[in-house]
Amino acid sequence: MKAYSYLCVITLLLSCQNTDSITYPTTVKKPVTDTYFDTPVTDNFRWLEDDLSDETATWVGAQNKVTSSYLEDIPYRTQLAERLKTLWDYAKQTAPFQEGDYTYYYRNTGLQNQYVLYRKDAVGKEEVFLDPNEFSEDGTTSLAGLSFSKDGATVAYAISEGGSDWRKVIVMDVASKTIVEDTLTNIKFSGIQWRVNQGFYYSSYDKPKGSELSEKTDQHKLYYHELGTTQSKDQLIYGGTDEEKNRYVGADVTEEGDYLFISASEATSGNKIFVKSLTRKNAPLVPIVDNYDSDTYWFDSDEQYFYFVTNFEAPNQRVVRAPKNKPQQAYWKDVIPETEHVLSPTTGGGYLFAEYLIDAISKVYQYDYDGNLIGEIPLPGLGSAGGFRGKKEQDTLYYSFSNYHRPGSIYSYHPKSLVSKPYWNPGIDFDSDNYVSKQVFFPSKDGTQIPMIITHKKGVVYNGKNPTILYGYGGFNISITPRFSITNSVWMEQGGVYAVPNIRGGGEYGKTWHKAGTKMQKQNVFDDFIAAAEYLIQENITTPEYLAIRGGSNGGLLVGACMTQRPELFKVALPAVGVLDMLRYHTFTAGAGWAYDYGTSEESEEMFAYLKGYSPIHNVKAGTRYPATLVTTGDHDDRVVPAHSFKFAAELQDKQAGDAPVLIRIETKAGHGAGTPVTKIIDLYADVFGFTLYNMGYEVLPENTGKIKG
Repeated sequence: MKAYSYLCVITLLLSCQNTDSITYPTTVKKPVTDTYFDTPVTDNFRWLEDDLSDETATWVGAQNKVTSSYLEDIPYRTQLAERLKTLWDYAKQTAPFQEGDYTYYYRNTGLQNQYVLYRKDAVGKEEVFLDPNEFSEDGTTSLAGLSFSKDGATVAYAISEGGSDWRKVIVMDVASKTIVEDTLTNIKFSGIQWRVNQGFYYSSYDKPKGSELSEKTDQHKLYYHELGTTQSKDQLIYGGTDEEKNRYVGADVTEEGDYLFISASEATSGNKIFVKSLTRKNAPLVPIVDNYDSDTYWFDSDEQYFYFVTNFEAPNQRVVRAPKNKPQQAYWKDVIPETEHVLSPTTGGGYLFAEYLIDAISKVYQYDYDGNLIGEIPLPGLGSAGGFRGKKEQDTLYYSFSNYHRPGSIYSYHPKSLVSKPYWNPGIDFDSDNYVSKQVFFPSKDGTQIPMIITHKKGVVYNGKNPTILYGYGGFNISITPRFSITNSVWMEQGGVYAVPNIRGGGEYGKTWHKAGTKMQKQNVFDDFIAAAEYLIQENITTPEYLAIRGGSNGGLLVGACMTQRPELFKVALPAVGVLDMLRYHTFTAGAGWAYDYGTSEESEEMFAYLKGYSPIHNVKAGTRYPATLVTTGDHDDRVVPAHSFKFAAELQDKQAGDAPVLIRIETKAGHGAGTPVTKIIDLYADVFGFTLYNMGYEVLPENTGKIKG
């Protein structure tokens, strides 16, 4: 590999460290020792957790300077950026939805940083309703959600600045598009649920006294805002007591506006649920589920019943209903019973729609409200379907369909006639017919069969030299299903293989699959991912010299754990916005809510030892040759704070024994990923793909041939 030398920023904190291949800023060690159950643990880089300090800001600047210089010298980085830009430049839009007198939909002409919200009136006249590209000059302020009053005359919309999870909510008159009252602030992890037309419910934490980025927040509260009043007058509806620390509190209101449902959770799994009449004065808050042992959410209502989706006594979920005057579990009756496949239901047009995941592939069935099967809805192929939502009176619903090599299309669906029709197809410069996906199954370390979808250009020869990205997540009951990605299509155009295993910890096979990758079983997740890599090598699709692993957030933890456990197995590691310090993750922002999946270092000596055994930051070993690593994060990430990535990069740079580069790319005015402007996404993936190909030994950009040096 070509050797590089860079000038280092010399401060009291930073000096220059030379290796055979690159010059890094050295991160000064300031040891802090914590004792867990009589075991001392030293953290040399605790000072990087202080996001308000000048020292940390200087370190970020120095690291970004080195990283930028390295990436800019990759000979085909610019070509990748241009191809990403060209491929991205096609019109995109979402399915329409009806509110009041208008039909709304989002559209992007191609390279706009943010989607624009349009509307049409009853005669089809189109106009821009909200253009988030006008919120800020650089596109870093995004539309983060919106909700219309029942009559459609007023809208409340949330904005995120710089990718932060903290939101502002703005209330606007729909007809005139004028703002009608002061902006609401300090709102986080919240929906906007209207009480008919007079006001709405939202959730938030108290504003931190220290850093808004990293200060711990663990008391979520539900408020009611009456239109025409100031936020200081908003009524606290639920939360904020010392008896119970509910870290996530949310609300739903029935379409008729007569009942309020409140969900309260201590963690990302398991919730209590309550109901309150909004038509009876001083109506009590009635418990429906009074423990955290299952997940239950209000789903719909009719004149007689409440409908819920639940995994109570049904790990793959079911739809139940109960009389409005007896909503508790004892009175639940199945409407759509549990099956062997995971259920995700929606409603629209006066029907229930059941999407099932069958080995991570969608199948959709239509039911009436008594649970009678109307029929299966034929989908355009094998992939992921989403949508089938709307108001009860709607005659036409919409759904989307895509897979790893087929760009998303929109279809209209008429639930009474059971007829689907193409509604919108993308005009993208990508021929999906030239690509193929196949699903395989392989055994993990303990013999569990794991599915994986492998996608690449037709005609790719399995010769062990195919550049391959293995992507994974494996947590929080989240299912990774086949969906088209513009960025991944550029990777595959270069002859690259894209492989996605559905590892344990996810939701692809229900709650049982999820729990098999939590707490003291978290190692299953890493074993599954490592087994996926070994399968790709065994089948001669690739070899360690041409294998990269990538994942974000919990997937960043996955990459960090696997590269520290099996560094010889991968050529490139790409951990993004990762949870990497497993002994301290729960001390930042809302991290304590992740304890259902991870456990915490404080709950028991056994749990502490288990976490320390795989925590990426604590398992970087001196004298080890680690893969070429590009750590990525955002300086405004207040979900998985960037200190995780800072400290992991510092440990790797300090202890790397090989000559493969260890770099960190810290995006400014960016958070955990949502709302990131297109310009930043294109730059990011040009860097990620360029770094990956370069460290796999490409001499030139392989113009769709996959030509590798040697």
